[in-house]
Amino acid sequence: MATNLAEMAREAFVDDNFELAVDLYTQSIKLNPRNADLFAERAQANIKLGNFTEAVGDANKAIELDRSLVKAYLRKGIACVKLEEYHTAKAALEIGASLAQSDSRFAKLISECDQQIAEETMALKKQSTPNGQASTTNVSVESLGDSKERCTLPNQVGMTSKPKFRLLPHSLFILQLSFWFAQVLK
Repeated sequence: MATNLAEMAREAFVDDNFELAVDLYTQSIKLNPRNADLFAERAQANIKLGNFTEAVGDANKAIELDRSLVKAYLRKGIACVKLEEYHTAKAALEIGASLAQSDSRFAKLISECDQQIAEETMALKKQSTPNGQASTTNVSVESLGDSKERCTLPNQVGMTSKPKFRLLPHSLFILQLSFWFAQVLK
């Protein structure tokens, strides 16, 4: 049954029906949760759908199940590049390149990561002050108690680089709730 579902998923992928492919791979994984290839294939379908975070999760699971599965490292690298997580992408791609030394896709993607990392580094250097230290801004943060705490945060005015994390919907809710409580307790 799992083999049948996997074959149907491959056919859906070839037909560019990536949503169906993800669904069929998911069903196949439920029947055979120790099959690294299924996770790697679902990662590829998720990449095609633009579901890069899910693709990284699937690639990580495939790597966990089979550390020698080259396509899992490639898919993790591609998804991380799309998420602009260049250091993580490069690490995965370097492992994949060591396993498949004749595959030029790894070298090309590693070069792209190196270029992006260099650009990020230069952008950060441009944002620093003349003495080489990043500028900071003092911010008052009201705690839930009566006292005010002082903290120093990096000055992010004019910052062009993107954060290296993604807030999930529940994280945004918690963040909004925190700000609401701060306003209510003023």
